[in-house]
Amino acid sequence: MSVPEDDIDWSLTTWEGSRRAQLRDWMKLSLTEKWQAVEEMVDLARETVERRHQQGLPYIDPYTGERVPGSAAVREGPPDSSGQAGDIS
Repeated sequence: MSVPEDDIDWSLTTWEGSRRAQLRDWMKLSLTEKWQAVEEMVDLARETVERRHQQGLPYIDPYTGERVPGSAAVREGPPDSSGQAGDIS
């Protein structure tokens, strides 16, 4: 079922409008809900880093902020003019 065009708030379809809507939604959350959301984001970040580490992919160390090169051969840059892959780390 489609929504009639009159019911669409077109101001929310821009980057700025979307960002304002996200901030309004965040401000509606209680402190407990905000804390829970932050904890879930931390868990997701840790899982992502651990998964990349296990797969041998590069990642940013969350404690030092330094880039950790992976052990797998990963193309770091776009192909050069000869069509060859960029740097491999």
